[in-house]
Amino acid sequence: MPTPYGSRGGLAFGAEELRVLRRALALALHPSPATADDVQDCLRLAASLDEATRESLRLRAFLVADLGRYRAALPGTAAGYLALLEEALGAGYRPQPDDLAALRALRGNPTAAALLRHCERVRLTALPGGLATAGQEQEREEPQKKPEERPSTPHPAPNPSPAPAPGTPRPTRRPVPTPGEVFPRRKPATSPPDQHLAAG
Repeated sequence: MPTPYGSRGGLAFGAEELRVLRRALALALHPSPATADDVQDCLRLAASLDEATRESLRLRAFLVADLGRYRAALPGTAAGYLALLEEALGAGYRPQPDDLAALRALRGNPTAAALLRHCERVRLTALPGGLATAGQEQEREEPQKKPEERPSTPHPAPNPSPAPAPGTPRPTRRPVPTPGEVFPRRKPATSPPDQHLAAG
């Protein structure tokens, strides 16, 4: 019996099953009377293919359910969630709005950022209206956000005087006068020398 090969819809065939497939293809390309054994082998193989297809669908449903459990436990399960989402996308899974919201919350992770871009492209190709419909759907999914206020950068103060050209001698500044220069102290009047001598 063919067995599902992973969650991507692949099937693994054994040697006997491949023999029956080759015989069925040969009968389809070159019609000829088929024996009763050939008919029975083809019928059994068809039934086995149907059962393997159902099993593959069950595996895919289990993967999607597991993905939902990991998504509900974010952000602690980010690594497992991203790996499961990547596997589910490879199996033909269409990302849901919850997946896009989770990936936007994990945008700081490089793997999450790459998966977010991939999921947005997948949803764009799946929408019948193309980019216009995708924009309207994204507006419905995301709440209206106010534009972020950018911090106002202070304007540089104007330069009062232009910088001198290189090589130009800088003008000498006049020194600030000291208080002694502005208010000179008066010297006390001295008596004539003859008075001092007469007193002695």
